Amino acid sequence: MSFEEIGTVRGRTIASTILFLLLSALSLSQTAKPNWQVEWEKTLEAAKREGKVVVSVPTSAELRKELEAGFQKKFPGIALELSVARGASNINRIVEEQKAGVRNYDLHIGGTTSIITGPLAQNLLEPIMPLMILPDIREAKNWWGGHIWADNAKKYIYSFTAYVTETAWYNTNLVKPEEITSYDHFLDPKWKGKIAILDPRTPGSGESTWGFLWKIKGEQYLNKLAAQEMIVGRNLRQLAEMVARGRASLSIGISYYTYLPFVKAGLPIKPLSVIKEGFYAASGSGNVTALKNAPHPNAAKVFLNWLLSKEGQTLTHTLIPNIDRSSLRNDIPFGEVVPDQRRGPSVESEDVVNEVRKPAMALAEKLFQ
Repeated sequence: MSFEEIGTVRGRTIASTILFLLLSALSLSQTAKPNWQVEWEKTLEAAKREGKVVVSVPTSAELRKELEAGFQKKFPGIALELSVARGASNINRIVEEQKAGVRNYDLHIGGTTSIITGPLAQNLLEPIMPLMILPDIREAKNWWGGHIWADNAKKYIYSFTAYVTETAWYNTNLVKPEEITSYDHFLDPKWKGKIAILDPRTPGSGESTWGFLWKIKGEQYLNKLAAQEMIVGRNLRQLAEMVARGRASLSIGISYYTYLPFVKAGLPIKPLSVIKEGFYAASGSGNVTALKNAPHPNAAKVFLNWLLSKEGQTLTHTLIPNIDRSSLRNDIPFGEVVPDQRRGPSVESEDVVNEVRKPAMALAEKLFQ
């Protein structure tokens, strides 16, 4: 074989090798998965082996039903076990179990005060961002105001709702809305013994409303309000039923979650929507946290990503027509949310809890002994 022929063969061999490598690279580029997808698939498989995820959620039969149905439909191989109770009750149980070395819970959904004064203060929480896998959840631009956190470190308490509160309700057969257009009107002697309030000595919407009044009206006002011989309780349903059945005229600190069954039943109850001092913006129970040393860490990731996805947020956002709160996802339409409830900047934060709510709760302890 001549040198010329050898060169030709070598050229063809090199060309063939280059072509093979190019085709292989092209094929690889077409089949290679992005890192997040690889991680998501591994997480899903691990979650199925774990078998379930345990989440503590607020007291709402409707929320429980929709979460279970939506998640199980999407992930039939992962059981969703929900612990339904007031946020403070769930948090107390979680903290006690963690101290005893018991790990039953993976995630908690609830209000900020109980989380900040409980597991956050005792260093029992995991950062949330590393658990976010899906790109549309991690991207701050997809959330109204970017990612919003209730803790100062901006790591542990993720807020997915923000809305203007309506935690003052009335029985329409007993109260005319024009009679209550200011918080000062709650001090009218005619309402003495006729106001139900969710105990402001424990974390919850009663405590957050009490703290709001402490800030805008002062301690002297709260002293007078306490003198109205209010019906103080911790059983949300019983308090709401008292108003719905006419055994109380007004309520403070009882949320729409509790009133929903009575609204659906057509009972004469409505939120007070015209108060000159206004209402406070809050995240309500729309905060999620992850517990350290979770028993089902991968299933927890799956639930968290589903909850914060468009599907999960659409479900919780439209759960209660006309009195619902607003998801902070930008791709969730307002839908049935009334204007006064539409998303707004929340005042929920670690500083608010320490500087407003704690001293307000201390005052409540003195007044409701």
